[in-house]
Amino acid sequence: MFSDLVFGAVGNFQTGDFLFYIVSFVILMLIIKHYAWGPVTKMMSDRAEKIANDLDSAEDSRKKANVLATERQNQLDNSRQEASEIVSRAKDNGKKQHDDIVTGAQDEATTLKQNAIKDIEQERQEALSGVQSDVAELSIEIASKIIQKELNENDQKDLINSYIEGLVK
Repeated sequence: MFSDLVFGAVGNFQTGDFLFYIVSFVILMLIIKHYAWGPVTKMMSDRAEKIANDLDSAEDSRKKANVLATERQNQLDNSRQEASEIVSRAKDNGKKQHDDIVTGAQDEATTLKQNAIKDIEQERQEALSGVQSDVAELSIEIASKIIQKELNENDQKDLINSYIEGLVK
């Protein structure tokens, strides 16, 4: 009854035709499996492998980029620290040079002042020696003039004035 339902609905369907169709279908499936299924599955596995490699490559690239970014940040931080140290050293060197220049100028001013004081003292001593010598000469001249003639008050004044005028010249 089952065979009548299946085969009876189609009509004049023969069992030999049915077996031919099944065998043809199986052969067709084997041919497809051999020629089409293998290349398609190989293509799909190659594609899956390429995608997996691309994902791995992308992950490696992301990791490398993160490592490079970290290295660059470290280098930037180091550069900033070095720049800060250079500026600090330059300030220290500038302050040291400033202090050296000020100290040198103060030392030079002190030396010049001491030399000036020595020169002034020497000039004073020379002036005193000159004045003493002039006073001694004047005293001798006055004494010799007094001895040569006796002076009255007016003559004495005239004599002193003439010697004073001689000193001014």
